[in-house]
Amino acid sequence: MKTFSVWLYQHRRGRLALLLTAPMLWLVVAYLGSLATMLVSAFWSVDTFTGKLVKQLTFNNFSLLFTNHVYRDIALRSIVVALLVTVIDVLLALPIALFLAKVLPIRFRNFAVVLIVLPLWSSYLVKTYAWRTMFSNSGVLAWALKPLGITPPSYGLLATTLTLAYLWLPYMILPIYAGLERIPDSLLEASGDLGASAGKTYRNIVMPILYPAVIAGSIFTFSLSLGDYIVVKIVGGKTQLFANVIYDNIGTAGNLPFAAAAAIFPIVTVLGYLFFVRRSGALENF
Repeated sequence: MKTFSVWLYQHRRGRLALLLTAPMLWLVVAYLGSLATMLVSAFWSVDTFTGKLVKQLTFNNFSLLFTNHVYRDIALRSIVVALLVTVIDVLLALPIALFLAKVLPIRFRNFAVVLIVLPLWSSYLVKTYAWRTMFSNSGVLAWALKPLGITPPSYGLLATTLTLAYLWLPYMILPIYAGLERIPDSLLEASGDLGASAGKTYRNIVMPILYPAVIAGSIFTFSLSLGDYIVVKIVGGKTQLFANVIYDNIGTAGNLPFAAAAAIFPIVTVLGYLFFVRRSGALENF
């Protein structure tokens, strides 16, 4: 044991390898292994008469996904919803984070950040069902909008988008808040002393520095929205997103190979988004 300790002390790479072996094995076996299993099973099929799994190579699942216009429409709808959720969260997070980082007194900032994170401590289902109650015919929105002659939004695509935007908003606020904290107040004061308006300072100084933080937050909001199926089940009405196609084929339809093939779509989409972000250089200085 003493000899082994001496060897570890003398070999830095050996210590690093020993430290990383266990988590890397877990990553390979649990994560990459499950993805590999899913990819292989996507080329299988289910016997329509017996319902048994047929472990023979076939491209029928992918052919159906690419040729059926229903799945193409659902895929496009899912991407649009994920992008809308991201845009809404950016528009809401920017003024909130700016107020927290540059306007609110320092002694109140930690408490305000706790309030931002506080919704993450409550149950995901509780928050979603709360929005279901608000979108119901007897909910808060109907009570507030009907006297104004405005038809309140009901269950559907709008309800799904707004609910997802609420759920993932803290994941957008926190990166932007962290980015704003790193901007020295003297830089903003210098811009004002040189005659720049608040809007011009925000556009030409703050936003270029904040761009990596916005992109980092968008990765969370986009990927989480693209893979969510519970919100659609609760407030989506008859709306269906691609994650629901995967869920339905796992449960109701019982077609695991088709579900595995469908699951490759959000993975490829998120990887494509990350590739675009990486090529844009947005995360190099984050």
